[in-house]
Amino acid sequence: MRTTKIKIKNLFGITETELDGRSVEITGANGVGKTSVIDAFRYALTNQSDRSIIVHEGEKEGEIIIETDTGLSIDRRKRTEQADYKSIKENGREVMSPESFLKQLFSPLQLDPVAFTLMTTKEKNRAILDLVEFDWDLNYINEKFGEIPSWVNYDQNILEVLSDMQSENGEWFKQRQNINRDIRNETAFIEDIAKDIPEHYQAETWENYDLGAAYKKLEQMKEFNSRIERAKLFRSSYDAKLRQLEADKMISITSEEKAVAAERENLLSNIERMKAEIKAAEEKIAGLAGKLEDKKALAESKFNEAKTKLDADMSVADEYLDKQPLDCTELQAEISNAETMKRHLNEYNRMKSMQEKLERLQEVSAEYTKKIELARTLPGTILENAHIPIDGLTVKDGIPLINGLPVSNLSEGEQLSLCVDVALSKPNGLQIILIDGTEKLTSENREKLYSKCREKGVQFIATRTTDDTEMKVTYLE
Repeated sequence: MRTTKIKIKNLFGITETELDGRSVEITGANGVGKTSVIDAFRYALTNQSDRSIIVHEGEKEGEIIIETDTGLSIDRRKRTEQADYKSIKENGREVMSPESFLKQLFSPLQLDPVAFTLMTTKEKNRAILDLVEFDWDLNYINEKFGEIPSWVNYDQNILEVLSDMQSENGEWFKQRQNINRDIRNETAFIEDIAKDIPEHYQAETWENYDLGAAYKKLEQMKEFNSRIERAKLFRSSYDAKLRQLEADKMISITSEEKAVAAERENLLSNIERMKAEIKAAEEKIAGLAGKLEDKKALAESKFNEAKTKLDADMSVADEYLDKQPLDCTELQAEISNAETMKRHLNEYNRMKSMQEKLERLQEVSAEYTKKIELARTLPGTILENAHIPIDGLTVKDGIPLINGLPVSNLSEGEQLSLCVDVALSKPNGLQIILIDGTEKLTSENREKLYSKCREKGVQFIATRTTDDTEMKVTYLE
């Protein structure tokens, strides 16, 4: 699609001018209206302008009319005292959604290729990536990644968005680094705990082991064995204790006999002197025999009581005399092992908790890795399905390459040639390039650009600053 007519009236610095469908170079000094032609054309296509005053000074309406060889006509008017006017027709019929329709006819690089050569590398990359036609929205991101990362700028080309997602400066990469650091720390903690825990440690066994019951059983066994020992000792001392009891009895009786004999002798020796008390003394003597018997009976009673108790104790001991002591070695070893194993429980449980945390961290890290890898590989899938308007355009890590080279590595002439290719990338679009300020280019690059446009059949409107005081239009076809 080429223009066949461009008519501008009272827009920017132009009072009135008209061009046909041929390529032109507009020359003249600053202020004669060269750039106004290009700005008017841009305004017709985009309804936008960087200038604060669009209508020519002193006028109420400015207008631009563009007609093409395909039957498209654009009539846009800027008004100062009433609503603006636009009419976009195709073969005489108004088109639906005219602004959206116009955007499909051109690429931004067509409207200012010289400015493209002056952009920063980042700006150039973005301009090239914007040429890749791929229909996407935030639902596409959500479906692919299960979320819409808040730290990504979505006012970018999809390839730049994906590049930011997988970038080392992105939150996913940083979060994965943090998680992997935690994984390393948790792994080190687990290994430090594990080195002190016996191999094949059965935590559930020692968690459920009743150490109190084992101790109680051990004490019962020790008490049983102690009774056996005490029984044997009691048996060996029984005869000696019995002899001692008999000796105590005899000593007690002998002592009493001596005491009574001494008292009798004393009484008999004084009997003569105690005539008056003979009857009483004789009665007393008679009573002494009974008293002696009482003493003997008491001594015998004490002996029998003590012997009975001794025999009772011996009967208890007799129960254990023939019994064999219980072997406590196995239970003692079991208890000692249980005590050792139980001391590991807290650290073991702490280790298990850390291992569960480690597994969760590894799952999160793997999920971030999955998303990062998807963001790295998805551009390839997109480029397979997207419309790529430029031959030799590829994308690596979010960076556009032209025949394997970054755009920043292209010469000025190659970058301008790229803009011609862009103009040709839309078969049904406007085959025109607006080149403002070609004096910024070397003469060689300017001629190469003009030649390539003519060779490819691309119409162009170029401006070049000269010393001429009036605007001059030179047709180059």
